[in-house]
Amino acid sequence: MRNATPALCAALLLTACATPTVYQAAQGPTAVGYSEVRIEPDRYRVTFHGGGGAPAAQISDYVLFRAAQIALRDGYDWFRVTDRMGERGPSGYGSGLSIGAGGGSFGGGGGVGLGFGASLPLGGGPAITRSMEILLGKGPTPPGADAYDARAVIHEIGPRTHS
Repeated sequence: MRNATPALCAALLLTACATPTVYQAAQGPTAVGYSEVRIEPDRYRVTFHGGGGAPAAQISDYVLFRAAQIALRDGYDWFRVTDRMGERGPSGYGSGLSIGAGGGSFGGGGGVGLGFGASLPLGGGPAITRSMEILLGKGPTPPGADAYDARAVIHEIGPRTHS
């Protein structure tokens, strides 16, 4: 078992390098978190995962707010939503049934274990995920319903994301 530990650590490190950046989101029982994946230097996929029962409008606000933060962080003035995706999932995260078995040896003795468990959804409704692909830009915000001034979004939506 001692030889497996370095291999396991290496596998976990490689997995961490390939995953998107994930953050804890705003406060509240319905907030879960968001992630971002850089596609190109000026293009991202931004996702917000809401907890069970979170209103769809709140989830949409959170993903727009994060897109505005990314634009400003990277030195841009505006962003255009080039694709929107959404999904409803089961109530709460992590509900389900699991069964496991394991064993081990310690010195001269050994042991075997078997366990199972179930979890119940505690959320107030289905979990909602909203994703959008954004293109970042500098200068005046271009016309169109899918283009947003990043500073205006922060100013308007920011207070709602921290309540």
